[in-house]
Amino acid sequence: MTEKKKSSHLSVERLAEIRNVLEKLYVKYNHRRLVKPDPLQFLYRYSEPADVEIVALLASALAYGRVQQIEKSLSRLFEHMGGSPCTFVREFDLRKRAKLKDFKHRFTAGDDISDLLELLRDVCERFGSIEQFFVQGLDADDTNIIPALTKFCDSLCTMYAERHNGRQSSGLKYLLASPARGSACKRLNLFLRWMVRDDDVDPGPWRSVDKAKLIVPVDVHMGRLCKILGLYARKTVTLSAAVEITESFAEIEPADPVKYDFSLSRIGIVENCDGGYRPTCNDCELLDFCGRREHEQEDLRKAPSVYV
Repeated sequence: MTEKKKSSHLSVERLAEIRNVLEKLYVKYNHRRLVKPDPLQFLYRYSEPADVEIVALLASALAYGRVQQIEKSLSRLFEHMGGSPCTFVREFDLRKRAKLKDFKHRFTAGDDISDLLELLRDVCERFGSIEQFFVQGLDADDTNIIPALTKFCDSLCTMYAERHNGRQSSGLKYLLASPARGSACKRLNLFLRWMVRDDDVDPGPWRSVDKAKLIVPVDVHMGRLCKILGLYARKTVTLSAAVEITESFAEIEPADPVKYDFSLSRIGIVENCDGGYRPTCNDCELLDFCGRREHEQEDLRKAPSVYV
């Protein structure tokens, strides 16, 4: 039975306005030269899909905290793993675990990374790749990627528990933040965007997942920008908010709802937008959406000498 399409809360005219501004942002920002300091930069070091998917999962898993610290931690981790992260994983043993013992990224310890790498080693031995393991949870009737992502995370955590007398690892569960536990899954949705989409920014080595079913990776900053555009109405950034945002993007680009994620996020990363007014707001594509033009006029009335 075909699911009835949800009616839009946005008018046709408003959707056209949003599409226009998003296309301008895509043309302006969706370029590989603008990727740094995004952790996505580390994927470009490798050409083999088997290496890329290992690096992508680790880079996205550690994509929390200060940008500089993320870069530093990932550089150190991949130095340990050598020229072929896939080979490092397939040959992972106690000696390699000891090599990562002193690794630390905020509250992720070396043992947490090693626990994940042990699971990935067994996944690669049994299925050949992370992609082939992930697609075991795909169902053609699913409206989005969330059920498959849930199975992916929960299966890995179950594998760990089975080897440790039912014990769970809080560090591993943080790296594999399952949708079933209420997470917005920003980092794992970022991983899937990198793996599935293929353009100048996203390498997209996977061919078994439909990009139309991806969910936008949403954090507080992305949530703020999407709120400015009127793409969702919820007060907090949750998985439900991410789904609502994605559904709004799908009305604009149904075959590729995550298309604008990278370019829209550059407003915060490249332009350092934090929601407060600054003179550079005058050149921002979102100016008319966020109402800064009205704020500017109000400021001019209060203190005209500042802007003259």
